[in-house]
Amino acid sequence: MDIKQLIYLCNLERERHFGRAAEASFVSQPTLSMRLKNLEKELGVALINRGNNFEGFTAEGERVLAWAREIVSVYQGLKLEVEALKHGLNGTLRIGVVPQCSITLAQMLKAVSEKYPQLDYRVAVLSADQLLEALTAHTVDIGIGFFELPTLKELHFQSQPLADSGVELVFHPQHFPQLVDDAPLTLADVAALPLCLAEPTRYFRRYLDQNFREAGLSLQARVETTSIFQLLQCIFVGLGCGLFPHGNLLPEMTPQLLRRPIDITPMSRHAAVVIAEPGRATPLAQHFFDAAQGWLLD
Repeated sequence: MDIKQLIYLCNLERERHFGRAAEASFVSQPTLSMRLKNLEKELGVALINRGNNFEGFTAEGERVLAWAREIVSVYQGLKLEVEALKHGLNGTLRIGVVPQCSITLAQMLKAVSEKYPQLDYRVAVLSADQLLEALTAHTVDIGIGFFELPTLKELHFQSQPLADSGVELVFHPQHFPQLVDDAPLTLADVAALPLCLAEPTRYFRRYLDQNFREAGLSLQARVETTSIFQLLQCIFVGLGCGLFPHGNLLPEMTPQLLRRPIDITPMSRHAAVVIAEPGRATPLAQHFFDAAQGWLLD
């Protein structure tokens, strides 16, 4: 058994396809298949359900895969540690982020980059549930999203909670002049408006739907999309108003749009920056977390 076989196994889990897994591993498909069959022969168990195409992992394969993720994560951490010793902290951090989380990610990355200018970032947009799965599977190094803090503690993650600053309505005053004011809006006020919203499977949207449902109200979703960029364009042209957690760069980036606070119950989940526990987090992730934590506390 060698580390490349375990990397191939992890790539196959991610790609769910032998050809794409081979491409991700920078080997030919026959080479990848042969190396994985050699791993099965050495362990004495079938790891992969094979048909004409990849058909998932066996029960034994799932157990081996869990170990493979851990070993590959430690191996990659070791490589990064050696590179940091030779050249200073550098490399690419994989960040998973939930849309409409109450943090300005760009400002956080800018602050960390001032301390560690050689760090690069690859940002993936995930649902809240997908993000926890990605953290557990080590497919992202950093998670920024909505979590149940007791669950994070049980799974031995480090976390830095983010302040909940409430929810605000975002609108264009040219199209909704009656909304120009500073006073908080009630749920009934919002329910009377056409809205541009994230699609219903997103945690923030589910949180909104639940609060309005409990108040005996429903949201008038005129536009639903997974794209924040499309939401802002629809709000700008007056198709409707938007609902966002407070704590973003919208005031600076879109000065034509105005905002009003909403009188709404806080979320049951907490926004947080999350990484693996000390000793299991990669050096890059730990340094990022420490720097981001310092920035947040300041």
